[in-house]
Amino acid sequence: MRYENEIKGKAKQMKGTAKTELGKLVADRDLETSGRIERADGRVQEKVGKAKRKVGEAIEDLGNEIAS
Repeated sequence: MRYENEIKGKAKQMKGTAKTELGKLVADRDLETSGRIERADGRVQEKVGKAKRKVGEAIEDLGNEIAS
């Protein structure tokens, strides 16, 4: 799947945001910190996914140019 890392990264970000907010609500610093880490991890995963997709698209475009 072409967008797999991007989708999984977004999901991690949403899960991390929920953990962070829940941690704030119940005054649990460990949960809040865990959520922030998960959110950051999700952002990285999403960006890696975008970069991989763009490289793949560039290679496809180059291949199409060569084949023409």
